[in-house]
Amino acid sequence: VRGERVLNQPAGHVEAGESLIDAARRETLEEAAWDVEPTAYLGTYQWTSASGAAFLRFAFVAEPVRHHPEQALDVGIEQAIWLTRDEVAAQPERLRSPLVLSVIDDYLAGVRLPLSALRWIA
Repeated sequence: VRGERVLNQPAGHVEAGESLIDAARRETLEEAAWDVEPTAYLGTYQWTSASGAAFLRFAFVAEPVRHHPEQALDVGIEQAIWLTRDEVAAQPERLRSPLVLSVIDDYLAGVRLPLSALRWIA
């Protein structure tokens, strides 16, 4: 939703020569100022918006390693906040997409796939 404050997990793109796992590390650092170490693969999520834009999300479970409070967040990211599932669900109009709540629900349900389920051929 352009122009409005939206809720989302760290997300983005994969750069040339970068694995999905490395992209998850980088995006979390850029958008939340946290170094993380992915420990499991949560899953792949696909959604098409009402306008026809297609989204494909690869979600991970990660352990926090180090916070960098002095680091500026990516352009457009106002702040990184922690919310409970109920706090997120209570604001459906602010969700970047329905993928946000789907990822949280799968995490809370204990979904965990091995990182080895992702193969990166360099």
